[in-house]
Amino acid sequence: MNKLILVTGAARSGKSEWAENLAENSGKTVVYIATAIQDANDQEWQQRIEKHQQRRPQDWLTLCVPVELTATLAQSQPHTCLLVDSLGTWVANFLEIEDVIWENTVKELLETLPLVAANVIFVAEETGWGVVPAYPVGRKFRDRLGMLVRQLGNICEPVYLVAGGHVLNLSLLGVPLPSPKF
Repeated sequence: MNKLILVTGAARSGKSEWAENLAENSGKTVVYIATAIQDANDQEWQQRIEKHQQRRPQDWLTLCVPVELTATLAQSQPHTCLLVDSLGTWVANFLEIEDVIWENTVKELLETLPLVAANVIFVAEETGWGVVPAYPVGRKFRDRLGMLVRQLGNICEPVYLVAGGHVLNLSLLGVPLPSPKF
């Protein structure tokens, strides 16, 4: 049976480094699933991507999967550990689609996860700890990502929160909420 792990936290909290550590110590072949869309015109974004690439071991396979995450996970092999970095970027890639299509996309992902042969480590940003975004697209992003992280938190074991330079195992420290009702 596969193992599903969720690593969440704020920007620059170290969540990707913690997830990479977990993947490296999994004893499995690591496949890094990058959800970002590369943009040669955005130098700062390219530098962020390159920094992530330089930190990863050379023997990790990297797949660029900005949209087809569910299909990619479904094709995995039992001897692999998939590191999905990040769910926030993946959600952002879907901001232009209608809510009903997004909800079906999430439903398909959640229904596929129990069938995935590999271990999967998800990296997700925590949103909504500050002010309510002033623009509709910001609120849509916050709400979609927040709900996805909550849904994954109900099925992943363990769930880690990275904050203030520390990693907390929320599965040991917290009590899960019931699954959200739509």
